[in-house]
Amino acid sequence: MKTIRTDICVIGAGSGGLSVAAGAAQMGARVVLIEKGEMGGDCLNTGCVPSKALLHGAASGMSFSEAMVHVQQTIATIAPHDSQDRFESLGCTVIREEARFTSPKRVEAGDTRIKARRFVIATGSRPFIPPIPGLSDVPYLTNETLWTLSECPEHLMILGGGPIGMEMAQAFVRFGAKVTVIEVGRVLARGDVEAAGLVKQALIAEGVRILEEIEVSEVAGQGGAISLSLSNGSRLSGSHLLLAAGRRANSEELGLEHADVDRSKDGIQVGATLRTSNRRIYALGDVLADHPRFTHVAGYQAGVAIRGLLFGLPAKLRADHIPHATYTDPELAQVGLTEEAARALHGDRLEVVRAEFSGNDRAVATGRAGPGFIKLMVVKSRPVGVTIVGPEAGELIALWSLAVSAKLKMRQIAGMIAPYPTLAELNKRVTSAYFIPRLFDNRKLKRVVQVIQRLLP
Repeated sequence: MKTIRTDICVIGAGSGGLSVAAGAAQMGARVVLIEKGEMGGDCLNTGCVPSKALLHGAASGMSFSEAMVHVQQTIATIAPHDSQDRFESLGCTVIREEARFTSPKRVEAGDTRIKARRFVIATGSRPFIPPIPGLSDVPYLTNETLWTLSECPEHLMILGGGPIGMEMAQAFVRFGAKVTVIEVGRVLARGDVEAAGLVKQALIAEGVRILEEIEVSEVAGQGGAISLSLSNGSRLSGSHLLLAAGRRANSEELGLEHADVDRSKDGIQVGATLRTSNRRIYALGDVLADHPRFTHVAGYQAGVAIRGLLFGLPAKLRADHIPHATYTDPELAQVGLTEEAARALHGDRLEVVRAEFSGNDRAVATGRAGPGFIKLMVVKSRPVGVTIVGPEAGELIALWSLAVSAKLKMRQIAGMIAPYPTLAELNKRVTSAYFIPRLFDNRKLKRVVQVIQRLLP
């Protein structure tokens, strides 16, 4: 077994691991990057990229087979950016093996022993397989196997009404499948209730059947004929079953017991600096317990980790400015607190203002002025949360992520000028909705204006 000594050893070549490896290598650190699977991780190969390509195909009128070709072409186009060749060109030593800690300062991968000053665990997550009786005896799909389908399912049953479940429900119903979503709580439960309701109604209008507050108690059947026993006493039959009931951290096979790294059943535990219980070892991305599992969150965490890894700076995570989006039609995006959470935290200090897509000229001109809105939660003249439901909500939320991150006041945001006509004007309109009662319903201000008008020459 050969031995490599390095500054930083990154385990996992998904979004977070690649960001750390690229940044550290380009700034002069010696980096070893270990990946047992595909470079690019879940996001490129089985998650964000293929799912958004499939949604585009469904919205563009492609057939299912054409859309699946588009999915593979999209992955192939992006893959070189995450490839082994690129990272080796940046100066990384890339090892395509499974990594396992053998001590707090050492990892083994294949026939190589790596001794590093610092380690970064970025091994991501996998689909959660719920412990439902009979499930292990029936073929089912996950986001990892969905892309092997050669034909559109006749009836796709989706277990889970979160972002993945709802996005895939809309995509497949647009390809002509019968689709049923089964959710143990309410669909899009982490989102604003009103906004999530608009998305739900849009999918129902397109033909998706949504069953909420229902559990699956048993699964039976075979490929093409799967039967679900539901907690309300009814049965549901379909041709395919997609599991979209959450994720589980990939932390069990790392030998963390030899590395003095604490973990729970939900993943690795870290502090605000992303250091684990072993200060030489950082962890980030989906492998963490109690952190949002989004690609952009892993990228943000990588930036925090790099400041500590390379410069010894006490950089710490924040959570209040992390946006997230569900790419249904309409899209649903959120940053900061929802209205419900803001009311619970701030009480009477909270102001809620909103603007409708129906009042946006670009939305009207392009036929996208259907139900949709931006809702702004403000406390002491600062936005603490924003919900957007409507076309391109995921794009529009970026401004508000900056506003929350920089703790901007409403008067600063009001200084923004958006080109006309754009959907971005909606962000300007909601700031106007905040100031209108302060300006036009202010009797004292009106008297001041009247006096000034009499005094002006």
